[in-house]
Amino acid sequence: MSRHHPGNHKLTPELMLRAYATGIFPMAESRDDANIFWVDPQVRGIMPLATFHVPRRLKKTIRSDFDIRLDTAFADVLRLCGEEGNVRPETWINGTIENAVLGLFEMGFAHSIETWKDGKLVGGLYGIALGGAFFGESMFSRHRDASKVALVHLVVRLRLGGFTLLDVQFLTDHLRQFGAVEVPARTYLKDLNAALKIQGAFLDAAAPDEVSGALEELFRQSSTQTS
Repeated sequence: MSRHHPGNHKLTPELMLRAYATGIFPMAESRDDANIFWVDPQVRGIMPLATFHVPRRLKKTIRSDFDIRLDTAFADVLRLCGEEGNVRPETWINGTIENAVLGLFEMGFAHSIETWKDGKLVGGLYGIALGGAFFGESMFSRHRDASKVALVHLVVRLRLGGFTLLDVQFLTDHLRQFGAVEVPARTYLKDLNAALKIQGAFLDAAAPDEVSGALEELFRQSSTQTS
């Protein structure tokens, strides 16, 4: 992973969009460090949308346990993703990044998938949509499987909306179980450039029947992958 410090450049929403379009993204050393650096990975974690896998154990939970909402509590999701605690002692989301991402949300480029239970926000994720690419930034969970359910619903909506690339930045065991893989930077940039030529639609107003139908299709596809 290569890192480049930005000098005195102010991190604006517009600068973030230009960076993502060229394959780099900002991070901070910690929540309390006001500085950022640009990350340019030599290998990139991506989640192939066509072969996304839903673990069998998770299917019942997805169908019954949570209320899914989009973009109704974006600032809360962003704040919770950036919190430090026992589970996550350090975070790369500092105030500088948080402010820029809030600006992207106001411009319509950043989105949140939220999992609610008994009227409380218990998990979710956020990311940035640009063309046909979605850059998954971070997720949090205050209830078992809450962030995993959010990820599945994100994939459903990206597939419905014509997106072709889900960038997860770095491969983790958590993401690997859903089919995430690593690709060389050259391959990633080729896929990114193709995705940027597409105008994906982040379907926050998709009909419930359309979403449930796409979800069941994803379940059937996952069953076929493991059979």
